[in-house]
Amino acid sequence: MIDSSAFQGKKAAYYTLGCKLNFSETSTFGKMLEQMGVTSAGKGERADICLINTCSVTEVADRKCRQAIHRMVREHPDALVVVTGCYAQLEGEKVSQIDGVDLVLGSNEKADLIQHLSEAWSDPRAQALHQFRGVKTSDIVSFQPSCARGNRTRYFLKVQDGCSYFCTYCTIPFARGRSRNPSIASLVAQAEEAAAEGGREIVLTGVNIGDFGRTTGERFIDLVKALDRVEGIQRYRISSLEPDLLDDELIDYCAHSRAFMPHFHIPLQSGSDEVLTLMRRHYDTALFARKIHLIKQKMPDAFIGVDVMVGCRGEKPEYFEDSYNFLNALPVSQLHVFPYSERPGTAALRIPYVVSDADKKQRSKRLLELSDQKTQAFYAQYVGREAEVLFERATRGKAMHGFTDNYIRVELFPREAREEFDNQIIRVRLGDFTPDKTALRATIL
Repeated sequence: MIDSSAFQGKKAAYYTLGCKLNFSETSTFGKMLEQMGVTSAGKGERADICLINTCSVTEVADRKCRQAIHRMVREHPDALVVVTGCYAQLEGEKVSQIDGVDLVLGSNEKADLIQHLSEAWSDPRAQALHQFRGVKTSDIVSFQPSCARGNRTRYFLKVQDGCSYFCTYCTIPFARGRSRNPSIASLVAQAEEAAAEGGREIVLTGVNIGDFGRTTGERFIDLVKALDRVEGIQRYRISSLEPDLLDDELIDYCAHSRAFMPHFHIPLQSGSDEVLTLMRRHYDTALFARKIHLIKQKMPDAFIGVDVMVGCRGEKPEYFEDSYNFLNALPVSQLHVFPYSERPGTAALRIPYVVSDADKKQRSKRLLELSDQKTQAFYAQYVGREAEVLFERATRGKAMHGFTDNYIRVELFPREAREEFDNQIIRVRLGDFTPDKTALRATIL
């Protein structure tokens, strides 16, 4: 039994670390609490509840999580402090013992946040103090729906959670459980609600979204087709698709669809077949290259982002050079570069060859420089051309920013910015680069 009166008049503070999926889930938690009568604490205000949504993709992420928890406890000394997310699932007992932490919710329990808070407020000392509520990985079965935008323009629709791949370097299957998903009908309903609220763009998020259908027996391509029919949503973006799950039918459909943008984000991790084998990835470089070339054949203007990991165990110098050369030759637009971080309990720790931190740093630097070259070369093709841009809210007197259909970041001078442009798709002419080379200037047509 939930006592709704316990929530009335309370203020909440939120802190999120990690991926877009985490930010989407935090926004959903905020919406749930708002429906119970909780408002967000303003700057400098003391909160009654602090919710920290954590990440554990690297050792650095773990450290940032601990720092965020300590900071929130310090800034809101009388608040009920709740920690959830991947770090909370993997290190729940340890997190629960941090001074000031009252409640730690694992990946299966966070869906029942309101129930847990109600119980904690009814008897905080007896029930909440330093308590971890979680289950082992094999028992994580709940799915927390999420379609939220927070303070962003675009909505993030969670279509899938968990992963059943168990790559050697990764803890995500242990933190979020096996792959699972809701029904297409429920996701279409959420997209329709976003459209009714004035949403123009939706990003499909998840852990391994191409694996959609394990729970319901449906297909990802059928989800895409169903969402494409939702009136009011003018743009969809697919946040990340494993190469082996990016089938040719999907590429062909996106090339001719009403609302799915020419924008793909595809994890590669390594351009060396030897390293891909050590990682236990589900593809080789030949398959990856074929997918990239097929996308560019069907959608020549497509923006393609690629995840790359450097310095993982087993990445000998010659394997890194293979990876660099492979990426250099591909018509991709941007590289998201991550240095490998050893995670306890992963199979990668059994690989004997270890890359030094200095080499990781140097390899990251080379790939980031390559990424800048590729992104700027991609942008340069569109200088002087017309494009449609979905603009985001801007502070009065500041430049407005937005993205073209193929994910070119655009900046509008403050003198041309208008409040009515917020969340609207406006036709512009693309001009030269901004001084920091991260966007193209635009003028309204």
